[in-house]
Amino acid sequence: MAQTPRRPRTQQDARSEAEAAFKQTTTRPVEEPVAKPAVPGVRELVSLRIGQDVLEHFQQDGPGWQDRINDALRKVAGK
Repeated sequence: MAQTPRRPRTQQDARSEAEAAFKQTTTRPVEEPVAKPAVPGVRELVSLRIGQDVLEHFQQDGPGWQDRINDALRKVAGK
């Protein structure tokens, strides 16, 4: 069987093939973020900006104001 003649490679063909090969070897596959296992009752440290008047309202009853804010947020969230 006779092979069909190949068309001559152009510089553009070679460049496109080289760029495709480079991109394939340098591109990292997208990895799904690892989900942390949820442990019931564990609290997470966050930074939250709230109004001074809101902070004073929760602090006026003394210690435990962070728990009171957490309870109020949980109630509003329907939990």
